[in-house]
Amino acid sequence: MFIEFQLMRAMARALRDRLAAARAEPEAGYSTEAVVVTALLVALAIAAITIIATKVLAKANSISTGG
Repeated sequence: MFIEFQLMRAMARALRDRLAAARAEPEAGYSTEAVVVTALLVALAIAAITIIATKVLAKANSISTGG
């Protein structure tokens, strides 16, 4: 399995844990909110990098060397 998917699962797990902590203590909302937004942005960046890398590798593998 791709390491990116494992990272995304770990990020989702951390996000769930942070949200549970935020619900348990409402006074800590802003810092937890910032962490959640950052975690979502990181997950989106990892997904974008995965998609781009897959497309680049597919294109590279389809190039004929003429040999």
